[in-house]
Amino acid sequence: MKFSLIICTYMRPKSLLQLLRSVQLQTLYPDEILIIDGSTNKETEAVIAENEFRNLHYFLVQENFRGLTKQRNFGIDKVAETSDVVAFLDDDTELIPNYFEELIKTFTVNQEISGVGGVAINENRWSLAEPNKKYDSNHYFQFEGFVYKEGHRNVVRNYFGLHSNLGPGRMPDYSHGKTCGFPLNGKTYEVDLLVGMSFAFRKKVFDSLRFSSYFEGYGLYEDADFSIRALQFGKNVINTKVQLNHYHHLSGRPNQYRYGKMVVTNGWYVWRTKNPKPALLHQLKWHSITLLLIAIRYSNVLNKSNKKEALMEAFGRTVGWGNLYFSKPK
Repeated sequence: MKFSLIICTYMRPKSLLQLLRSVQLQTLYPDEILIIDGSTNKETEAVIAENEFRNLHYFLVQENFRGLTKQRNFGIDKVAETSDVVAFLDDDTELIPNYFEELIKTFTVNQEISGVGGVAINENRWSLAEPNKKYDSNHYFQFEGFVYKEGHRNVVRNYFGLHSNLGPGRMPDYSHGKTCGFPLNGKTYEVDLLVGMSFAFRKKVFDSLRFSSYFEGYGLYEDADFSIRALQFGKNVINTKVQLNHYHHLSGRPNQYRYGKMVVTNGWYVWRTKNPKPALLHQLKWHSITLLLIAIRYSNVLNKSNKKEALMEAFGRTVGWGNLYFSKPK
């Protein structure tokens, strides 16, 4: 199986170099690596020029192609016709040496699979459940002999009966699914949503789909939107053997107000992509969860150290929610 790797980057030359060096150590190497650089300086270009990476093609895009969504679509247009799979990685990730070997194996063992996602092991908070210990279901989620300690927001949702009624990676009819991921048990799980830091699709998907222009700019949740639309071509799965580290580099991210606004408006857009005509109960649940999360974010002004960031994000979420009544995303 031939496969292409697309890495969209913006002003992160050191992070990109760390990722590319981990690609060099792979037991299965990409047939082509496409670097789509939206940087406004030459630092990333210089790093690429100073280091030799096999099968690498570098593209410095102009302003009209900057932004994650535009850069991804630009990269898709450059993929070789002979590729069977197109993989994407965030530029602030680092791969475990057998990452691509396990990724491609997932596609080969089941022709019904059209999308595959990996697991960030440095963010994985699952642990083995103690056999004789009772876990409060409001504070812990148990799954296949493992346990995950819920964050504060999900604990509050659980007490209000607003938790997801589906497993990890699945989107309920009222959206707001479980974000805990899966334990590192070597299994593969069918999901609705894949995470853009680490996902790949058969090339046939891109013969019909592109990343939505609605998300041009920072592109929050554009990976969820694409994952949902890609389901028409087959199954999406998470393989817990496809492992990497994700470092969440802060550069290039929007301010907290814009982020908070996008969480709500982009979240609404993705929800309606999956469920275009929700029942009244599902509408009430979506808005209830959204308002509850806004209230929690306002409360963080009192109980968190980064008070200004919490306030700006809460305000952005409030404005985003209010705007839904006057101008819904299309």
